[in-house]
Amino acid sequence: MSEDEHTSSWVLFKWLWHGYLRRYVWFLAVALFFMMLEGGLTASFSVMMQPLFDDVFLGAKQEALLWVGLAVLGIFVARGLVSLAHKVILTWASQQSMADIRSDMLAHLMTLDVDFHSLHGPGQLIQRVEGDVGAIAKVWKTLVTGAGRDAVTFVALLAVAFWTDWVWTLVALVGVPLMIGPTAFLQRFVRKNSRRVRQIAADQSTRLNEVFHGILPVKLNQLEKHQSKNFTKLQHQRVKTEVRAAAGQASLPTLIDVMSGLGFFGILYMAGNEILAGEKTVGEFMTFFTAIGMMFEPLRRLGAVSGAWQMAAAGIERVKAMLETPSNLLDPAHPTPAPMGTPGIVMHDVALNYGDAKILRGLSFDAEAGKTTALVGASGAGKSTVFNLLTRLVDPASGEVLIGGIAPSKMTSHDLRGMISVVSQDAMLFDETLRENIVLDREVSEENLQAALEAAFITDFLPRLENGLDTAVGPRGSNLSGGQRQRVAIARALLRDTPILLLDEATSALDVQSEAKVQAALDRLAIGRTTLVIAHRLSTVRNADKIVVMDQGRVVEEGTHEALMGKGGAYAELCRLQFDRT
Repeated sequence: MSEDEHTSSWVLFKWLWHGYLRRYVWFLAVALFFMMLEGGLTASFSVMMQPLFDDVFLGAKQEALLWVGLAVLGIFVARGLVSLAHKVILTWASQQSMADIRSDMLAHLMTLDVDFHSLHGPGQLIQRVEGDVGAIAKVWKTLVTGAGRDAVTFVALLAVAFWTDWVWTLVALVGVPLMIGPTAFLQRFVRKNSRRVRQIAADQSTRLNEVFHGILPVKLNQLEKHQSKNFTKLQHQRVKTEVRAAAGQASLPTLIDVMSGLGFFGILYMAGNEILAGEKTVGEFMTFFTAIGMMFEPLRRLGAVSGAWQMAAAGIERVKAMLETPSNLLDPAHPTPAPMGTPGIVMHDVALNYGDAKILRGLSFDAEAGKTTALVGASGAGKSTVFNLLTRLVDPASGEVLIGGIAPSKMTSHDLRGMISVVSQDAMLFDETLRENIVLDREVSEENLQAALEAAFITDFLPRLENGLDTAVGPRGSNLSGGQRQRVAIARALLRDTPILLLDEATSALDVQSEAKVQAALDRLAIGRTTLVIAHRLSTVRNADKIVVMDQGRVVEEGTHEALMGKGGAYAELCRLQFDRT
């Protein structure tokens, strides 16, 4: 993305305001009121310098000492209280708005199709939800506090300075025009490097995600040094870019310091001559000097806020782009209700490509309602893609996919997936309890739950778990064996009790004894349901009502086990190769 293509700061702020901040406008208004009070109190402190010097120190008025001292004490106490109030309010509003963004991002990312997720790894998406939003949250408090409190303080102190002597004030600000060009350049520099930091952070998250999820292959293939080297390379890139961004951000207050030095030099020379000439009092000069001295500090912080905004803008830009990424698989505007009863499945001349790779090439077959149809064939034949089409994780490029005579794209995803239970070879479990992983946020009676546990043979290993159903299964189910995880997936399907059952190597992780038990449970589960089975172990599909043999995205044979063996074709060859090996 070139600099000209960067979203402007104003557009980004409007998006953030209308999308998230406006809902907290009353909290921000109250905080702004307290910030205005703090700015006014800071300015009033500089006003107290004139009576302090002219009446107390030079005029030797004893009675003035008490009221000036009490006034200064009151100013500091009041300023501390209002500062506490607006900081607490702003912290709550900023954290709550960032929480809203994170929730919306997660909800939106889960609606995007599998093509999107195949291009954006988990590490990158985690970095978007946590890292990019975290970068915004980090500076948001500084931005609002600085832009609010410091701007009000600056204006109030500037008013005091003009009220004391407008000529002195213009001399003090003589260096401001000289900052415009360098400031614009530094803002672009900070934005560019901050964007690069966010991308490197996403690459780091991807690398860590791959290493931690693939720790066994890393160890077994002795890739520790290789992975450490790659991660260290990213670390060096991030350090370099972070330093450049920080240097650019720190340069903005430095410019203000240079401007301040020019202004103070001019004031000291001019005001000193006027005081020596008797044209101005020491108290007037101290009021002005205090106002200007205190004014440059919020101005300096405002310069830092400008850099902080550029860093936040890089994160906001990425968050905005992610939230505005459209899904290619939207629910229809006028959906067709899901078919009633147990539907049949028809695929007619279906074609599908993943990029340049042709996966399905005119696939056609019927899966009769209430019967079991097995899909067999070599890896890459397109069997799993059939499941993706039925659950509408993808849409066909051409041809028809019908469930009970209705295309999946004509139904809502909720209705479509509510008809289907899937048990795959990758039984994904969440870092929750065993009970929560089986029930999956549904209302289930203890009687039905117990029946599912028994049918899936979870009761065989349940007594060995320390806390039974309340045992934490660990990240991705790491506290359970592969076979145990697969039984949990089968129990889920039993509880869902849907008219369509999709089994993708559902018993692949089980030992021979467990496989026989679970296969029997799946056979009972399949009764009265339209069942599609993907199996590489052909012994598990002998009893299927129909076997569909696929090769390179097409159906090459179909029939019962006995009929296909009698033909002596592709299926018979697959059986010969597999059973000869065993």
